Amino acid sequence: MAFQNIPKRFQPQNKSAIGLTNVTKVYMTGKVPINAVIDVSMGIPDGKFISLMGPSGCGKSTLLHLVGAVDKPTTGTLHVGGVSISNLSDNQLADFRRDTIGFVFQFYNLMPSMTAAENIEIPMTFKGMPKADREKRVGKLLKMVGLEDRADHTPSLLSGGEQQRVAIARSLANDPKVILLDEPTGDLDKKSGEAVMELLSKLRKGKTYLMVTHDQNVASYSDETLNMEDGRIKW
Repeated sequence: MAFQNIPKRFQPQNKSAIGLTNVTKVYMTGKVPINAVIDVSMGIPDGKFISLMGPSGCGKSTLLHLVGAVDKPTTGTLHVGGVSISNLSDNQLADFRRDTIGFVFQFYNLMPSMTAAENIEIPMTFKGMPKADREKRVGKLLKMVGLEDRADHTPSLLSGGEQQRVAIARSLANDPKVILLDEPTGDLDKKSGEAVMELLSKLRKGKTYLMVTHDQNVASYSDETLNMEDGRIKW
């Protein structure tokens, strides 16, 4: 399996936090195949913060969903957090996502009827963590993101930047190894977006980040930026 065109630091290895080998994703639109991701091989070392940029429709969000086990590759293999996820069952994938991956989305994806504290608690509830432990962890996370005084506020009472901080805290709830960020500042003004990126930078210790963004200023917070075009990484 040749990776000659891939820089050595990005070649998939057993120790990579995220490793893709010849990953392709094909969707069918009627009888027409759409090649969203084409033969991508890539390794992201543990603890790195990598941004993925490219024009709309280039496949970067699809790639993020594959890494996050939200979708399955048509061909190829993936290793994330030391786990080979390509052939896991649906139940195994659900457990994997809960324990290994943290997600931060552009539009926050918070439950509107729940408070900030309750939203953060959701992943821990699914994991079966005892109530007392959940409450202690929620308090710690609220403090980490600077929202101790917003614990009882529902999303409608929070600014966009505050909602995203709640989403970040929720992504850290089960102490995942990998954080996937899909346009995390895309719905925020410049000042709020910068505050969110500063927060993510402070919280990254021991985590591997893979972020999709259209904003070069946002990408500048990462260690390196990769570019996608027509379903492929441009090396």
